[in-house]
Amino acid sequence: MIIDIVKVFVPAVITFAIGIIATPFLTNYLYAHSMWKKKAGKVDMSGNATPIFNELHKEKEVGTPRMGGIIIWFSAIVSILGFFVLDHILPYVTFEKLDFLSRDQTWIPLATLIVGAVVGLIDDYLEIRGSRNHIAGGLSLKVRLFIIGMLGLLIGWWFYGKLDVTGIGLPGGSFLPLGVLMIPFTSLLMLFLYSSGVIDGIDGLAGGIFATIFAAYAGIAFYQNQINLAAFCTVVVGGILAFLWFNIPPARFYMSETGSMALTITLAVVVLMTDKLGEGYGVIVLPIIAFPLVATTLSVIIQTLSKRFRAGKKVFRVAPIHHHFEALGWPSYKVTMRYWVIGVICAILGLSLALIG
Repeated sequence: MIIDIVKVFVPAVITFAIGIIATPFLTNYLYAHSMWKKKAGKVDMSGNATPIFNELHKEKEVGTPRMGGIIIWFSAIVSILGFFVLDHILPYVTFEKLDFLSRDQTWIPLATLIVGAVVGLIDDYLEIRGSRNHIAGGLSLKVRLFIIGMLGLLIGWWFYGKLDVTGIGLPGGSFLPLGVLMIPFTSLLMLFLYSSGVIDGIDGLAGGIFATIFAAYAGIAFYQNQINLAAFCTVVVGGILAFLWFNIPPARFYMSETGSMALTITLAVVVLMTDKLGEGYGVIVLPIIAFPLVATTLSVIIQTLSKRFRAGKKVFRVAPIHHHFEALGWPSYKVTMRYWVIGVICAILGLSLALIG
């Protein structure tokens, strides 16, 4: 038990340290090369301007670098691969006990972390380069959704065909069979969580929420004796906390797509791995643990449907809902702190239900 606890927490602390050390080098590069949007503003999914959002954030989008999410996945990957390499080149028991890269628990989430990081980084670069004369830039939404959808189908096929995951767990030890539908379900889950990445819109908001969610799933994985997966989750938390250290208002940089895409699609894999594979029900507790993410996505869906079927009428002043609170006059730091509080409460509740169910 003690060894397992050390394995889960020590790499997380080291990951945090790596992120703190690496950040000055990254920020110097980002500022030296003006890695931010050159024209403030954004458009909605229909290509229309978003005047309320643009007014709220007209001074923040220009002059603050994007790509801050690099700190999260870079520090996590260095830590994961570092312990793996040390275990294989230095014959010390300590490194063997701290190496948590394993085929059965961490290969798939590590792969999704890397894929999301790379695709998101490409999108960020194209958005920065393409925003000189236009508000919108980067990969189109259709392209990003297609990539994530195909990745979800591939991973769903792996879970279904290779790992014999044919459904999701329910409280009380029951089981909801999905059969081959497990493949599209995985893709839809990944797309849904990816859509929640728009929570990255206020300094410190996304980092605090994602750290809380991954910490909760680390607890679930640890309870299921998936120690390597628990260590993976805490390492991600360590990377997020290093990022958050510099993202607290006023943010030194933004997480942007390279961070949010990597985290959301990786979370989908972690959720599935703490379900049937862990003899639990990580999927069912997701709406509770990740309530801020779910609320973010639902607010966008509600707003879009309302504008389409109610002759342009809106439910919220601006979506996602955290910007609605800003439009009501809440200071951004108040929105962030209250989201953090709600996130912690929801994570504790979801974790408790997962452990006692």
